[in-house]
Amino acid sequence: MTHTPREIAGTIALGLPAVLGAGIFAGFAPAAGLAGWWLLPALAIAALAALCSAFSTADQSRAYPDIGGGYGYVRAQLGVWPARMTASAHLLGRCAMAAAVAWMFGAYVVPDQPLAGALVLLVGTTLLGAVGFRWSTGVSAAVSVVVLGVLALVVASSFSIAPVPSAGEAGTVNELVGAAALMFMAFAGFERITAPHRGERPHSPGVLKFAIPVLVGLTFAVHLAVGAGVLRQLGSARLALSPAPLRDALVAADASALVPLVQIAAAVAGVAALHFVLASAHRTLTGLVEDGDLPSRLKPAVLSLVLLAACALAVVLMPLATALGVAACATLFYYAFTNASARVLLQNDRTWPMRTACLGLGLSVLLAMSTPVPALLISLAGLGVGTGLIGATASLRGRRAASRRRRQPARTPGRS
Repeated sequence: MTHTPREIAGTIALGLPAVLGAGIFAGFAPAAGLAGWWLLPALAIAALAALCSAFSTADQSRAYPDIGGGYGYVRAQLGVWPARMTASAHLLGRCAMAAAVAWMFGAYVVPDQPLAGALVLLVGTTLLGAVGFRWSTGVSAAVSVVVLGVLALVVASSFSIAPVPSAGEAGTVNELVGAAALMFMAFAGFERITAPHRGERPHSPGVLKFAIPVLVGLTFAVHLAVGAGVLRQLGSARLALSPAPLRDALVAADASALVPLVQIAAAVAGVAALHFVLASAHRTLTGLVEDGDLPSRLKPAVLSLVLLAACALAVVLMPLATALGVAACATLFYYAFTNASARVLLQNDRTWPMRTACLGLGLSVLLAMSTPVPALLISLAGLGVGTGLIGATASLRGRRAASRRRRQPARTPGRS
């Protein structure tokens, strides 16, 4: 079957708003604190891990079209307990990512009251999803044009004037892999096209064969250009301390007049990225309810409220750098399980070779274990607690169901 460039471009446009979020607007600061200028080659490692993981989720979505999401794939292929661990990692990663996106919005749009701005974004985006708003290809393309246009202005401004000499440099090459782990979050929105939600038309393997590498490659190129620009203008030491690197780079480049445009782009990108993050987490919660791992009385509206409360708690408890670290570590553990389950797919269900899943598994584990120690400890603790709670809830429901069955009187055959 022949696929037109328009189909491929539409698929890429649908995925772009999901990858142009906290990573491009705020992720460079903690990465520069770890690796300095080495964050630029670290982007290539992150892109390779993302590419392998995208291939795995695309193949699994094709093999299990009615499930959607890593939790369902792992449950179907590896069993119940690995699936519960996958769900725990995914939910923790999404809550932390929601906090990072919300803090990014607050730092750029409401710099005097970033916490209030972050919470307003969470509530507003949750309400947007509750009324049934969907990001169509046209809306996604418009968002992408706005954000990419502003990013191009930031890059041009950063290279148009000589930077002020910076006071020292931060980071070391020894933290190259740790910086790659943090920057992995810049690519993690690829599931917007590789694992569509229920009710959405899945993309054919022929379209994804072109769309996935182009989406990841374009994301890499944009982040490389913006990262080089802000590093040149601010230096790694100053960048590491910046809560809003793109805004500060414009101010340093004597382009303060463009700051309102960056605020608009950050607001648009924040809403789009957070909508994807919340929808992805909601899908995992729904899967847990349907499979009996959570109480069946938890309706979609209740799940949305639970998710909102969890994300708001993450905002209050975790500053931006910590939220990015936890989001990266937990999400990488999630993709480790997803890549592991993709390894056992039958050959007929594959578009890409099994080696990509093996490489994705290895890179996911390596990057996750290289995240900053606080993020790693929080992620491991959250993974253990979340898996235990899900297992305990499922066990309690099973005992209650068995008790009800024992109390029911035995049926006797009736006469016709």
